[in-house]
Amino acid sequence: MSKKEENKEIKEEKEEQSLTNLPGVGAATVEKLEQAGYTDFLSIAVASPAGLAEKIGMTASAARKVIQAARSSLDMGFETGDILLEKRQQVEKLKIPSENINQLLGGGFETGAIVEAFGPYGSSKTQIAHQLCVSCQLTGGTAVYIDTENTFRPERIVQMAKAAGIDPQEALKKIKVARAYNSDHQMLLAEKIEELIKEKDANVKIVIVDSLTAHFRAEFVGRGTLADRQQKLNRHMHILSKLASTYNICVFVTNQVMAKPDMFFGDPTEAIGGHIVAHNSTFRMYLRKGKKGTRVAKLVDSPNLPDSEAAFVITEDGIKDV
Repeated sequence: MSKKEENKEIKEEKEEQSLTNLPGVGAATVEKLEQAGYTDFLSIAVASPAGLAEKIGMTASAARKVIQAARSSLDMGFETGDILLEKRQQVEKLKIPSENINQLLGGGFETGAIVEAFGPYGSSKTQIAHQLCVSCQLTGGTAVYIDTENTFRPERIVQMAKAAGIDPQEALKKIKVARAYNSDHQMLLAEKIEELIKEKDANVKIVIVDSLTAHFRAEFVGRGTLADRQQKLNRHMHILSKLASTYNICVFVTNQVMAKPDMFFGDPTEAIGGHIVAHNSTFRMYLRKGKKGTRVAKLVDSPNLPDSEAAFVITEDGIKDV
């Protein structure tokens, strides 16, 4: 096939997959779809009729027809393992100054995945979040930080940036921070991240939510609200998961813990959010205080790595190995 024929075929394919070719979708609807994040056939094909109808302002039956048409136009079948292995080559590992933690996670914090760090107060969850904001810039990336507990400190970024040999002012400019005041605001900010990613020269490498469950824990009190909380939390995690896989970025979330008074042996602490957060997280790290001012990170869940531990310390320059 000549270059001219190949270009013609690509052009025809793009025209076939124009959103205006979907039933009942005109120029005005295309604009609404794109504003809501539905920019191609795949994003529409994997949407739910209720979710699409709510965001675009159409009936559920019309949304169902649009989704069905998008699915019919795509190859939604299976892929062989070798093709998936090729796709895995695009995955990056974001490294921090602690080689122990990098090795614990198989070389660094993986893009295209959600990494959850949970532990009691003072276990260095926020310190790791700050370190990732700086370390991602060593590979030309930028960071997005959703702060739910007023824990983001630009002064700490300045210290870590100086240690990493980065201009502190430039480092701060490459971190987009937003304070979330309740769970609805937190979810809205997560949805808005897609707009930041699409900005020219954005190159977002990491999205941080610190902490993931603080607002949900405060707003939904008692067993009677548990189902509503978990459903809402599940929706939030799916938004973050979609961001990670669609744009090949790392999503790092910190999580609080609770004590289990009925546990007589072992560590009585357990992460908030239950199975919803656990199943949606690709990697889970449990952080705790160690001896003589050290911290210990324990990998408790991973799709391909064994459970293991890593020791580290918090210094003025950032996170270092013991």
